[in-house]
Amino acid sequence: MSDTISHPVFAINHIAAPKMTPAEFFQLAKSLGLSDVEIRNDLNDNAIIDGTPAAEVRAAAAEAGVRIATINALQRFNEWTPEREREAIELADYARDVGASALVLVPVNDGSGQTDGERQANLRTALTALKPILEQRGLMGFVEPLGFEICSLRSKREAVEAIEAVGGHGRFKLVHDTFHHHLAGEPELFPAMTGLVHISGVTDPDVSVSDMRDPHRVLVDADDRLGNIGQMRALLDQGYAGPFSFEPFAPEVQDLENPSEAISASMDTIKAGLV
Repeated sequence: MSDTISHPVFAINHIAAPKMTPAEFFQLAKSLGLSDVEIRNDLNDNAIIDGTPAAEVRAAAAEAGVRIATINALQRFNEWTPEREREAIELADYARDVGASALVLVPVNDGSGQTDGERQANLRTALTALKPILEQRGLMGFVEPLGFEICSLRSKREAVEAIEAVGGHGRFKLVHDTFHHHLAGEPELFPAMTGLVHISGVTDPDVSVSDMRDPHRVLVDADDRLGNIGQMRALLDQGYAGPFSFEPFAPEVQDLENPSEAISASMDTIKAGLV
């Protein structure tokens, strides 16, 4: 097995330790030997939502020696309205000022905008409008299809086709989320079009795939039902060289007093599985 396979590049999303301040979170990443982090705009009582200036967050990241890979996320991005445009500009400005490389783009996930024809058109409209916003700020847009049955963008192929249709190569890439990939049941991987991989596991033996939700998402361990190791191996084998970012939403992970130990154990499990 190649050296790449046994040494994936790990990153961490702030959702793994949402009660930590950005500075504490960056130090957690540093303690784990990670150089890439993702910050979020949906954590109550925390940057970005509490109005912490981008310069302050940027300085804390620099002090810890970590790179802000993404801000997660512009929600409902494929429902393009004047309000969404304002949100996108505001978030893209913050991403630029904080030193982030990319903005994660999350689709409408409430059962609307799903009909054939409508959803593809909505997606192209949004990508076309986002392209200059991102270009002007030197940012990438990472499109994240969600596997939930009510989502307006479940298919990575559909996302790739839309990116190609709007001439978005070099500006847009995919987020491959191991949880959502499993739920969507789409076998195809698009490693060359993938900018980021989100990893989380589901270990609850009783929940059906169609009933899996964010609170089921724990750190990847030996009991994982999502085939994280297989997905990661396939991506690495096919040339993906970007980060694998821990994104667990389960309260039992988020409430850990010292998440460092648990995340480190998960990294060891994954590395052993990939060898």
